[in-house]
Amino acid sequence: MDEQTRQATRLWTAAQPLVSAFVTSVVRDFSARQDVLQDIAVAVIESFDRYDPSRPFIGWALGIAHNQVRLYFRRTRRDRLVFDDDTVATLATTFEETSPAQVQSLDYLKDCIGKLDRRSRDLCDLRYVQDLKPASIAERTGVASNTVAKALQRVRDQLRECIERKVAREGGVA
Repeated sequence: MDEQTRQATRLWTAAQPLVSAFVTSVVRDFSARQDVLQDIAVAVIESFDRYDPSRPFIGWALGIAHNQVRLYFRRTRRDRLVFDDDTVATLATTFEETSPAQVQSLDYLKDCIGKLDRRSRDLCDLRYVQDLKPASIAERTGVASNTVAKALQRVRDQLRECIERKVAREGGVA
């Protein structure tokens, strides 16, 4: 691997959680989200020779992500839940302005999710990855909808407390 590819890979690895959060905020379909993120990664690596190192890499990568998301929406224009270009641009700008402490909180979140028991991780997956509503989760799991909603609230509380402990321990800001 040449040095330019190595540097692109290093920078992409650091930027990927934030870019992934941006994509997740605008692309609702899980499998499409994964495809778009892969397209972004390929575009970042392939166009790295056009990156200006005097500018923030995350902003540049988010620009590529914004373009890839727009391409995805053009292909899926028939979907009535698609954001318009202005909304996607606003979201991209918002993610670009995300502080390093907020990005660190995403890392804390991943770690805290990993510490949840299997049932709680499964609930998180059904709700936030597969984008199912509590009623749909209840149907799948054979549990009452109110029970699912309360369990999700407890999981969110656990995650918030876990992140707050990590921030306090490491002196960051949530």
